[in-house]
Formats: sequence, structure tokens, C-alpha cells
Amino acid sequence: MNVVAVRLLLSAAYPLLAHAASATGDTRLAAIALLDILLILLVLPLLAGRVWAWALVVASAALLWRMQLSTLLPVVLLLPPVLITAFLSWGFARTLRPGQTPLISRIVAGLEHCPAHDLAPSLRDYTRSLTRFWALLLGGLALANLALGIVAVPDGLLARLGQPSPVQVPRLMWSWFANLLDYGIVAAVFVIEYIIRMRRFPDRPYRSFPEFLRRLGALGPAFWRDVLR
Repeated sequence: MNVVAVRLLLSAAYPLLAHAASATGDTRLAAIALLDILLILLVLPLLAGRVWAWALVVASAALLWRMQLSTLLPVVLLLPPVLITAFLSWGFARTLRPGQTPLISRIVAGLEHCPAHDLAPSLRDYTRSLTRFWALLLGGLALANLALGIVAVPDGLLARLGQPSPVQVPRLMWSWFANLLDYGIVAAVFVIEYIIRMRRFPDRPYRSFPEFLRRLGALGPAFWRDVLR
């Protein structure tokens, strides 16, 4: 079974499950959404039949089942949108340190089948700036998710602490932004950047957006493990 396909399906399911849980207040859906995150992280050892991975999933499922009526689960759902975008922002930002190769420069070098230092100077500058842009965008989304999670009602941090909030955001509005709009923003920026890149650097080794995505996938798991290390 294709690990990438399974992980993509599970990843696509999470925001829908999380939004449904937040919109309906159904703690059972919240439990399933949280279990889905664990499945995303463990999909490789699970498909490889690792006993420890299956044991961890079964134990986590049992724990979440026992907690399904707990009012804590909706609060826990506030965390993934913050942690995921913050982690991704850090993944881009850490490659901007002196002596490091920017993340997008590594990816472009992989597509070009050359070392990153052999990229044209204008392309190196562009990919460094783009890496910085993604770090800032994802960091901004993380902060926005955190701020909305603090003032959301009735499950936000301030509400749970019994503290008044100068601004109150309904849980449904928070969920629309954190669980759905975030991904829409990222997808839109991804497509817009592709259009800008093709106009600025028309001699790319791919001629269409589907071909670009296919080439990204063709880089293979080993490349992505190395480039994200």
C-alpha cells in the first residue's frame, strides 16, 4: 500500500473531522480527530506491521474512548492548528541560519538534479526569499490560531480559566479559520507562487502545475527525509 497516499488521505481527513467536532461539539468526533493525528504520524510503522505502533494506537484509542465525554477534548483540539503551523514555520526558518541551505533551495536543487550551490544566483536569492516568506506566513498563521484559541468561546483558554476576554470568538468561527481557512490560504499561496515563479523563471524543467507536483512526488521518500532533516 502506498504510504504517501495513505498519509495524504489521513491528513485530508483531519481538518474535516476537527471542524465537524468543533461545529457540533461532538466529543466523539474530537476523539477520532485526535486519533487520526496519531495515525498520520505512525502510518509507516503501522503499514510495516510494527507491534509497538499497533499497541500504541490501540492504547490511545482506548484512552480516547474513555475520554470521549470529557470536556477536555474540545480544548485539546485547539492545539494542533497552532503546533502544526508553528512546527512547519520552524522547519523553514531553521534552514535560514548562517551556513545552512534554505529549505526551498534544497527542493529546487533536487528538481534541477544539481547541488544547491550550482543554482543560478537569481534563483538562489529567490528561493531564500521564498523560504523566509513561508516561515513568516506559517508563523503568522500559528500566532493567529493561538490568539483565536485563547479568546474562543466556550472552549478557549480564557473561558476555561474563567477569565473575561475583551474579544470573544465563537468556537465555530475559530474552527473555520484554524481547521479549514488555514489550509485554503496555504494552497492559494502555493498556486500563486507557482504562477509567479513560472513567469520569472520560465526555463523550469516542468511545464505545468500537475507536472510540477508529479516531479515533487517523484523525488521520493529518501530525498524528503534528507531534505527535512
